[in-house]
Amino acid sequence: MVETATLETGQLAPDFRLKGPGGQLISLSEYRGRNNVVLVFYPLAFSPVCSHQLPMIEQAMARITARGGVVLGVSVDSHYANTAFAERLSLGFPLLSDFKREVSAAYGVLIEEAGVSGRAVFVVDRQGRIAYRDISPTLSEIPDIEALITALEGLK
Repeated sequence: MVETATLETGQLAPDFRLKGPGGQLISLSEYRGRNNVVLVFYPLAFSPVCSHQLPMIEQAMARITARGGVVLGVSVDSHYANTAFAERLSLGFPLLSDFKREVSAAYGVLIEEAGVSGRAVFVVDRQGRIAYRDISPTLSEIPDIEALITALEGLK
């Protein structure tokens, strides 16, 4: 996967305001000063690898929250599709709609020719800076959850 922009650790994370469950708007800046945010970019709702990846994140949720983290999933799907997908997978974290693909582009994970985001995980610390990133080289590879947990531990 070719990145369209490069966000390095320590840089200020691009803020966003996206539709989540029920069309509710959620912004990254809401969490500043309160939580570390785990952004999970995934290509498409209801696809096989995403249907495997997101439940893995859900299984790690107690470990993530114990380390001060909250999870936000992000895809180019509509908020209607994401809501149905989250319900189907029994996810306890919101899936946000980057329908205009602006957030995926800002984080450097948009695959323009496919019209989807790549598979990536970013940890944004309480100060709003990128503390960790794992961008998968292919859509079939899932970022390492243990490395994510280790990154969150380093932010305590």
